[in-house]
Amino acid sequence: MNLKHYIESRHTDSDTTRPLINPFSQQAFGSMPIASTDQIDTAISAAHRAFKGWSESTKAIRAQYLKSIAEGFRARQEALANSIVVSVGKPIVEARLDVEDAIACYEYYAGLLDTNCLGNELPEAVEGTGYGAIKHYAPVGVVGLIVPWNFPTVTTAWKLAPALAAGCTVILKPSEISPWPESILADICDDIQLPKGVLNIVFGEAEVGQYLVDSPKVDKVSFTGSTRVGQKIMAASAPTLKNLSLELGGKSSLIVCADADIDEAAQLAANGIFFNAGQMCSATSRVHVHTSLYEPFLVALKNKVAALSLGDPLLESTDMGPLSCATQFDKVSSYFAQAEQEGLSCLIGGQVKEGFFVIPTVYENVPTSSVLWNEEIFGPVLCVAPYSTIDEAIAKANDSEFGLAGSVVAKDKTTALHIANQLRAGVIWINTDQIVLPQLSWGGFGQSGIGRELGISGLHSFTELKHIIVEMPSGGS
Repeated sequence: MNLKHYIESRHTDSDTTRPLINPFSQQAFGSMPIASTDQIDTAISAAHRAFKGWSESTKAIRAQYLKSIAEGFRARQEALANSIVVSVGKPIVEARLDVEDAIACYEYYAGLLDTNCLGNELPEAVEGTGYGAIKHYAPVGVVGLIVPWNFPTVTTAWKLAPALAAGCTVILKPSEISPWPESILADICDDIQLPKGVLNIVFGEAEVGQYLVDSPKVDKVSFTGSTRVGQKIMAASAPTLKNLSLELGGKSSLIVCADADIDEAAQLAANGIFFNAGQMCSATSRVHVHTSLYEPFLVALKNKVAALSLGDPLLESTDMGPLSCATQFDKVSSYFAQAEQEGLSCLIGGQVKEGFFVIPTVYENVPTSSVLWNEEIFGPVLCVAPYSTIDEAIAKANDSEFGLAGSVVAKDKTTALHIANQLRAGVIWINTDQIVLPQLSWGGFGQSGIGRELGISGLHSFTELKHIIVEMPSGGS
């Protein structure tokens, strides 16, 4: 399988390629072209040429294309899921969920365009004045979307659907780890005859994304990835004052209250950290357990973790596959040596196995000074510690440079809501798994990023707000 760029509805090669590696078999299954600067410039120019026509198209036309993209995903659902498994080692059951989430996102933004989400067409009176204003959300322009490898198709949909809905034209730069699932978009665009230049896909490594960030002809960049890279993008965008959306790292906490159901809490903790092998910015990597439940919680959690099945991600019975690549495997594995150096107590795991597999791992009684407690590991490694008071748990959860997400398990709803309101994070779950809905915003505090994705906020992030002020007739109508 040899992927091709998709520029102005044309499939093109590059002189330079890199192999694509299946993390389970560790064998190459194809190649990805590396875009040259000339090819990136061609994509940017194509997006500029397409912008006027696309931005001036009706909301109904854009909505129909979004619906058609969703239909294209649905028609290719199993093929897309398999491409995700082969690319990043995600279990097939989880990969199917990814495709469903992407479909839901395209459909949501198609439906949103049926509302006045992009402003009002007639002036509305400004009370107490003789003036009225037309509020209009104008598309920001040509945008560069730089997406990660951990949720192929999903994070792309989070950016591409609202960008197209807003009237922007796009250059998409997929991760070099998972380009295959994203490349299927090109086939869908061909099938639905998306206008030339509205979506351009260029493959490559970090240099390709950097070129989009540096280009004065790219009006906005939306990036999902590590905080370290996000900081570099922000600095590089300063000379052009580029519009930015940054969805970055996390170190999410789960607080288990004294009245919590122990089995439910243990299951939510396991789901929150071992789904996608912990390769999530929102992964529940720190669990704070009330002292009265601490020991029985550890027993329940250990049993949940021991029951997880590791293996071939294409098997329906597999709970956790390998990590996505050698670099990710080496990074996560290095924390085991750090844990040993710190003298941490390992409840279960702490080992690797043949291939890029990391055994699901839990460390207990982890001090707040630990590197593992504070750094985003981005793997199946969980830290657990007891607390005595709610205020202590909240303080420990908020003691982080990140603030993406958090969870609470409690029978008393008043207590749960009090904790949720005190946590400095963009998304909080109470007594539930990490459900993400396209209707609701996604993003965090602190070094977890800038701006919000999903919901109407995600749409408006690809627009600039302007008011057209007019004199109103006598009587304000």
